[in-house]
Amino acid sequence: MSKDFRTEKDSLGEVRVPGDALYGAQTQRAVENFPVSGQSLPAEFIRAVLLIKKAAAQANKDLGLLAGEQAVAIVEACNAVDDAMLEKQFPVDVYQTGSGTSTNMNVNEVLATIAMRDSGVDINPNDHVNMGQSSNDVIPSAIHVSALLAVRDQLLPALRLLHSVLDEKAAGLADVVKTGRTHLMDAVPITMGQEISAWATQVEHCRQRIRSTLPRLAQLAQGGTAVGTGLNAHPDFAELFAQKLSADTTQQFRPADNTFTAISCQDTAVELSGQLKVLAVALMKIANDLRWMNSGPLAGFGEIELQALQPGSSIMPGKVNPVIAESVAMVAARVMGNDTTIGVAGQSGNFQLNVMLPLVASSLLESIRLLTGASQTLADKAVASFTVKRENIERALARNPVLVTALNPVIGYEKAAEIAKRAYAEGRPILEVASEMTDLDTQELERLLDPRQLTKGGIPGGD
Repeated sequence: MSKDFRTEKDSLGEVRVPGDALYGAQTQRAVENFPVSGQSLPAEFIRAVLLIKKAAAQANKDLGLLAGEQAVAIVEACNAVDDAMLEKQFPVDVYQTGSGTSTNMNVNEVLATIAMRDSGVDINPNDHVNMGQSSNDVIPSAIHVSALLAVRDQLLPALRLLHSVLDEKAAGLADVVKTGRTHLMDAVPITMGQEISAWATQVEHCRQRIRSTLPRLAQLAQGGTAVGTGLNAHPDFAELFAQKLSADTTQQFRPADNTFTAISCQDTAVELSGQLKVLAVALMKIANDLRWMNSGPLAGFGEIELQALQPGSSIMPGKVNPVIAESVAMVAARVMGNDTTIGVAGQSGNFQLNVMLPLVASSLLESIRLLTGASQTLADKAVASFTVKRENIERALARNPVLVTALNPVIGYEKAAEIAKRAYAEGRPILEVASEMTDLDTQELERLLDPRQLTKGGIPGGD
């Protein structure tokens, strides 16, 4: 046998395993069986499984099922897994067995190796590290734990930042009156502050929707073992496990209301993905609005200027593109695609087990990670730093024929339409044309057509 390999055994026989691998035979079989994508499950997910193994060992020790020295060795092994190990020792492809059994055993084998190496205590991957557990409750629990912690620690703070930056920008531009647009066509005036306040509220509503899923994410399948009955787990295991995990993560977890539901379906993951899709839709809208407003500098709307971050063309000197908005739009597209994937995977709950769990985990965590980065980048490198081209905005506003809408209550829709059409055809301000086509004096027209007053709603010129 080469020094670069060693021989390990499992119930199917002997397997050659790389000499520096901390995992064993079952992991190696999975590596050989699933050379599909070269993508392993995200580090956040593996960390969640480690948290589960740690809490399980502590619970089993307190229940008198696992010897103290074995429990301590497993807990310390969980703590010993560092970033380098996460990168090298968990190689199983996402596209593996649908229960994620290969990944569960990968973690069990690595922890057993570390625990025995560091403590000298006999530790078996199945009998000790996996005590009172099944892949069928560990992997669904890890989906919930990893997603909840990623939302709590990464996405929600990023959304708070984006909302705060949008709110601040809206307040700072409350005095900028611009042409509103519907169907991409000129409409009645709006302030830029009002326009941006819509984005801010979109983001806040998305944050609230995502937060509303957390209580269901906090319910865990752990303790249901293979099919939900809890076979081979102590009757008090689920509750004690949840207490240990909650203490370790400072997040309140609890046993699922129904372990059969928690193991057989992924409805909560589908729900969270749906809320992430709403956020993706909102970010796409904001990104595209920014792109339109920034378009130009001469032949577009030219209302704002996004920060110049990099040259925009390999052939056109001086060109600068809205790269952050484009990046965010691509993230949104990917998240929408992931939501479709998760929805299809969620349908694969056949009888007592969903059999696309690794795909759910990978897609869900990718969406959370992408939306976190996109929200932070949009806040810092697009919204916070764009400047307003007031001269362009004021020029377009003065010639906006739709301002005539304010005259409807005074001269009627038909007359107002005639004025608008003539003003547009002749390229003249509404005020000039209206003074020629109505009996209203200039002072009254200025009062009725004041763009700033029109942004306040109500009947123009009324009390």
